[in-house]
Amino acid sequence: MLNVTEEEGAPFIMQILHFIWDLGLALLVVYLIITFVIQNTKVSGSSMEPTLHHHDAVIINKWIYYLKDPQQGDIIIFPYQGDPSKKYIKRIIALPGDLLDIQEGNIYINGKKLEESYITESWIVKGNVVYPFSVPDDHYFVMGDHRDHSADSRFEEVGTVKKNQIIGKAWVRIWPLKQFKIF
Repeated sequence: MLNVTEEEGAPFIMQILHFIWDLGLALLVVYLIITFVIQNTKVSGSSMEPTLHHHDAVIINKWIYYLKDPQQGDIIIFPYQGDPSKKYIKRIIALPGDLLDIQEGNIYINGKKLEESYITESWIVKGNVVYPFSVPDDHYFVMGDHRDHSADSRFEEVGTVKKNQIIGKAWVRIWPLKQFKIF
């Protein structure tokens, strides 16, 4: 039979309380990091091929846009306007105030053809937006890299993305390991 005296039990209880404190603190730190700094997400669908593929795991940098404005070419994550529980991952094509036009599978920003090394095949889908299109202030025009298979700003039901809707920027592809990449 185990006999624990009051004097021997006190340090044990203190150890348990310290463990609970440390665990609570660790959980709080993890929660704060996931909420405000970075987040892991999985790509669903083919709209960002060949850059990102279905089931790729990506780390999102959630704090970057507190330090600087989104840039053309950034790959961002944002909620779909029709269903905020759905998240989209797309590339910023045009910035607030830009005049965008699409002609014969080419994009023109403020009259200058956009060079896109990440596009590997021709595309024709223009969507249902009227061109030339002026990107509203505080909004971003986004498109998937797999243009003919992407619901994006070319379609009114997706629309442009307001800056405060951006969850974060794709930072690192961590899976599959053989395709690890920092964006």
